[in-house]
Amino acid sequence: MTGKKAGRPKVKLSDLPDNWESDMISLYSEGASDIEVKATVLDCMSDDLWYRLIDEEPIFSGAVKKGKAISHAWWERRGRNALENKDFSYTGWYMNMKNRFKWSDKQEITGADGGAIKTDNTWTIKVVE
Repeated sequence: MTGKKAGRPKVKLSDLPDNWESDMISLYSEGASDIEVKATVLDCMSDDLWYRLIDEEPIFSGAVKKGKAISHAWWERRGRNALENKDFSYTGWYMNMKNRFKWSDKQEITGADGGAIKTDNTWTIKVVE
């Protein structure tokens, strides 16, 4: 044995399609999701490769972070600009925001280790004479 690992070589940024970064940002600027970017710009990139590149390649990670922020802003702008439009589906827009950007109707607060919050409901009465 030679001690070399067998298998496919690691995908590097140089292996991605030409103009991948600008094409990603362009698609995100239309409100695209990560799934759309992976499927169209990155030729159906696997989730494993997507997350590995985010972890190992700062340029890729930065492009994804920037793209997600741009997409989020696009969706918020759509809702803001439609405030006076009676035909706009606020319910659909709101559900999209909840699912896509983890919006929540309420916040769950927990104590240590995810348990209940402990309270001490004792009273101290000081008698003054």
